[in-house]
Amino acid sequence: MRGKLIACEILCREFADALARSPHVISVEFLGKGLHDRAGAAMRDELQRRIDAVPADEYDVILLGYALCGNGLHGLTARAVPLVVPRAHDCITLLLGSRARYEEEFARNPGTYFRSTGWMERGQGLEPLVSIRTGAGASLEELIARYGEDNGRYLFRELNSYQQSYSRLAYIHTGLEPDPEFARQAREEAAARNWEFAAIQGSLRLFRQLLAGDWPEEDFLVAPPGARIVARYDGRILGIEQEEPGP
Repeated sequence: MRGKLIACEILCREFADALARSPHVISVEFLGKGLHDRAGAAMRDELQRRIDAVPADEYDVILLGYALCGNGLHGLTARAVPLVVPRAHDCITLLLGSRARYEEEFARNPGTYFRSTGWMERGQGLEPLVSIRTGAGASLEELIARYGEDNGRYLFRELNSYQQSYSRLAYIHTGLEPDPEFARQAREEAAARNWEFAAIQGSLRLFRQLLAGDWPEEDFLVAPPGARIVARYDGRILGIEQEEPGP
């Protein structure tokens, strides 16, 4: 099998490990972390553009190293070759190895903010979308200088209100860490936010299966040529619709 992997750079280490173990010929294209935060139609349109640029005569399949990520996969269409994508709401599911593990972790600790090696080295400063688009990370003084006293204080409260939903930061170990530095940074971030810190064990299973061509229906969606990926609001997360034939 000759495959083309299009993946988020946040997952670079995990896919590099899977690539080294794959029995297949896989070409890789990593996209910048900012695409994830655009989500929705903007993310879908960029992914579709990358998919459409893949030469159909050179590859048997296109592998997507993304989760649904704010409906960023909804509406993607397979062209001349199949698309394969994990059934996952977000990258935390990928890093934990299954939807069941993610649901279990969330049920036990619903106020958890997750970090991984990729997020520590490539995604620092990425916060909820509303914050990114309106100036997250700015100090109170910077916002007052930019927007005035009342508006600056209001924006500062709004941009930082998401933190009230969290009380715990969990660093996901996958075994690919070169040293303890990333875990140390995560622990320091938790302390700075006055959150509990936890180190939890991740899994590389879904990364390795995707690149190995091992795609059980429970964990992966295979969209044949001409099919459109759609979000499903059930445990399957993703489904397919066949495009209507043209006139």
